Amino acid sequence: MINRRNALLLTAISAMTVPSLVNSEKAWAEEVSKLPRKKVDLVPAPNVHPHDQVAKDGPKVVEFRMVIQEKQITIDDDGTKVHAFTYDGDVPGPLMVVHQGDYVELTLVNPETNTLEHNIDFHASTGALGGGALTIVNPGEEVVLRFKADRAGAFVYHCAPGNVMTPWHVVSGMNGAILVLPRDGLKDGAGKSLQYDKIYYIAEQDFYIPKDEDGKYKTYDTPLESFPDMEAVMRTLTPTHVVFNGHASSMTGAKALPAKVGDRVLIIHAQANRDSRPHLIGGHGDYVWETGKFANPPLLDMETWFVRGGSASAALYTFKQPGIYAYVTHNLIEAAMLGGTAHFKVEGEWNNDLMKQVAAPRPITKTDKK
Repeated sequence: MINRRNALLLTAISAMTVPSLVNSEKAWAEEVSKLPRKKVDLVPAPNVHPHDQVAKDGPKVVEFRMVIQEKQITIDDDGTKVHAFTYDGDVPGPLMVVHQGDYVELTLVNPETNTLEHNIDFHASTGALGGGALTIVNPGEEVVLRFKADRAGAFVYHCAPGNVMTPWHVVSGMNGAILVLPRDGLKDGAGKSLQYDKIYYIAEQDFYIPKDEDGKYKTYDTPLESFPDMEAVMRTLTPTHVVFNGHASSMTGAKALPAKVGDRVLIIHAQANRDSRPHLIGGHGDYVWETGKFANPPLLDMETWFVRGGSASAALYTFKQPGIYAYVTHNLIEAAMLGGTAHFKVEGEWNNDLMKQVAAPRPITKTDKK
């Protein structure tokens, strides 16, 4: 009997002829076996694991391991909870960084303590539903997927088990991003090298939390128990929360992202489900790859840029003034009321040439009134 996992696999390979598949598989396996390997330990957002901005050698196989965790998380300061589906225990899943031409080899683990099947769809990959057809894992299983990162850019990945399960898993937190850098690093439109001093990874997450008859957010004992009510909220296409990195205050106050005047900061912004419009209040995007793809020249001096649902953008900015910068989605209702705000805390000397308060607030004089 053909189960759903096998059906997806058969769909993925149905166009291949057996002789060509065998011959190409043998040649490819020999080539890949000669490549060096590098094992990378992933870190939670907004941080990014250590990496070279410019590749120091040729292509390699970069090994990652992620463990799927189904867990209840709190998503705002009022204590609202959701049964989240996560890669490595956090919303979003960690940012992976490789170089164009490298092979990404991921071991995806679904512990037996989980209750549902999961998989992963890499927007950076080619074929087999982004790898989703080859990575369906039930509780108590693990799978290894390898794909070639053949184009440079910032890309989303997410769980995609099929049908309504796909949006449910995504809006329950099961998404992340991968950054495929050009081997010779980032460039401006004229081919000049661009470097960054810091990199921060921000993933925007929309949640759809059901309310009870009194208007209070509901809690559930299990993910499956919450599904019917959450599906009803999802069908309204109106999120109850729009947050960065899984929580309404994940990067504000004491958790603000640190930087210094003069730092060149690369911001990776991912949105797996809805369109977004990031804006850095008091700053700009000096160089913005709005579609996140580095084969395209960056846009310059952007005030607000557009992140298409199911994609990631990259923006490079050099901070010029100290202080708190609010980084928001510029649907200001979502930023101020639903949670879509982060802060950068920048240290350094103030530059009066760029901005100066000429006169402090004062009573209006009779002369002014005229």
